[in-house]
Amino acid sequence: MRKVIVTPYDERWPIAFAKAAAEIRGVLESNCLNVEHIGSTAVPGLAAKPVIDLLVIVSDIEAIDRFEEDFRKLGYQAKGENGLPGRRYFERGGNERTHHVHCYEQGNPEISRHLAFRDFLKANPQVAGTYGELKVKLAKQYPLDIEQYINGKQAMVQEIEKKAMGEI
Repeated sequence: MRKVIVTPYDERWPIAFAKAAAEIRGVLESNCLNVEHIGSTAVPGLAAKPVIDLLVIVSDIEAIDRFEEDFRKLGYQAKGENGLPGRRYFERGGNERTHHVHCYEQGNPEISRHLAFRDFLKANPQVAGTYGELKVKLAKQYPLDIEQYINGKQAMVQEIEKKAMGEI
C-alpha cells in the first residue's frame, strides 16, 4: 500500500533529478532529445510528495520499448503507456516511489502542458503556496488513499493548467 506523504521542499530534489537525468541520457543516447524536471519537486519552495518526476523528450517513442532492460538495471519498472497513449512510463522505488519517468515523442502536446504547469507555478509563488497547502491537507486527510488524494487536488490542477496554457 502506498502511503501519501507530502513534505516541505527539499534542496536535494534538483540534485536527485540531475543524477537520474544523466543516467537516462546515458541509456537513451541519441534518442533522448531533452530531460526536464517536472512536477512539484521541480518548483522551489513547493511542498510535494518526495518523488522526482522526469519528462524525457525522445525522437521515437516506439524505440523506448527496446530500452526496458536498461531502465530495469537502473532500478525502474516499465509500465508501458500506463493509461496515457503516446507515453512510456517508468517508476522507481515500488511502494516507496522515488522517481517517475514520463517519456514522450517530440511534438506530443503533453510536453507543453507539463512544462507550462511547472513554469506557471515557478512564476506564481502565491498559487504554488495555495496548491502546496491543499496537498498537505489532502495527504493528512487521505494518508492511505492515493486516489482520494489525487481526486482532491484535480480541480485546482485543472484550473492552474488552464491558466498556464493561456485558456483563462
